[in-house]
Amino acid sequence: MSQIAIPATYMRGGTSKGVFFRLEDLPEAARIPGPVRNRLFQRVVGSPDPYGAQIDGMGGATSSTSKCVILSPSARPGHDVEYLYGQVSIDSDFVDWSGNCGNLSTAAGAFAIHAGYVDAGSDGVRTVRIWQANIGKTIITHVPVNGGAVQETGEFTLDGVTFPAAEIVLEFLDPADEGGAMFPTGNVVDDLEVPDELVAGGRIRATLIDAGIPTIFVNAKDLGYTGTELREAINGDAAALARFEALRTIGALKLGLIGTPEEAAKRQHTPKIAFVAPPIDHRTASGRNVMAGEIDLLVRALSMGKLHHAMMGTASVAIAAAAAVPGTLVNLAAGGGERKAVTFGHPSGTLRVGAEAALVDGKWTVTKAIMSRSARILMDGHVRVPAAILEGAQT
Repeated sequence: MSQIAIPATYMRGGTSKGVFFRLEDLPEAARIPGPVRNRLFQRVVGSPDPYGAQIDGMGGATSSTSKCVILSPSARPGHDVEYLYGQVSIDSDFVDWSGNCGNLSTAAGAFAIHAGYVDAGSDGVRTVRIWQANIGKTIITHVPVNGGAVQETGEFTLDGVTFPAAEIVLEFLDPADEGGAMFPTGNVVDDLEVPDELVAGGRIRATLIDAGIPTIFVNAKDLGYTGTELREAINGDAAALARFEALRTIGALKLGLIGTPEEAAKRQHTPKIAFVAPPIDHRTASGRNVMAGEIDLLVRALSMGKLHHAMMGTASVAIAAAAAVPGTLVNLAAGGGERKAVTFGHPSGTLRVGAEAALVDGKWTVTKAIMSRSARILMDGHVRVPAAILEGAQT
């Protein structure tokens, strides 16, 4: 059985990695949504893999590294490119197209220039306007350029990424759900009814927000946590993961994202679930000590059923938006009051994000969320997959 070679670029964006494709470089059958595209992306990253290792593909066996991206020129006025993101399940047979990856949004801006869709122009900072096709939102990236190309090296550091690089600033415009409420239930805090075996007393307070990505925030103390937990403490505890998934399912139903609990298994990328706590002194995954005075709050978030090693970019938007609205659990964990920016602690370190929130006609809205990330090409050339994948054979 022969293999086919497809032009591709392997990129890091923020604390994620993914395989990037130009739409026109994909095999014709994979240029449209459907099972052929899904099979192709699964084979590229090495899924579904019952061993959970993705040895026979480009994936890195974590939710942060099992991703594929398609970019194409945009015909939408005021936009340079369209960016479509697929979160590939590691051990299950599906690709989730329900949300965005905020970290790879950074790389999407840089790739737009690398791919020739946006002219690098003169030295300085190039603005790339992206239409995020999964969620129908505009993202503006400010990409440094030098010598007619993206400047990738620099001194900007990002906790969760070992080496410094050039800073890319992202603006997520109007990140709340289009045509819907930022707080779909109409409340900044809800009391969710849950089985007693999940939470003693059968109730848990939660902030349900749709900004950046639908997210369920709960208090760490209500689950017996401090908010300083590292990946091993959660991901090595099967009962804890099952409890988080059960809570996520309840939140997804409350948000109206699914109609039955069974649907949650096919929508692992959204919503996210995170737990928050007031700041305390703690140690990060790298062994660095973070003092309580350096941050406003602690946040831990799960992605694709596992605790994230740092923080998803889209969840960072949700954190910023929720922190900007008085009375949410995120806002209260940060000390309450009005705020336009927040610095939170995550397993790998800290991150500062900003958001502009306003009360309009009795409803909270966020016009913009801002953060800094970095991106660089790790490898480019061709990925190879068995030709039979395009014909539907399981090879």
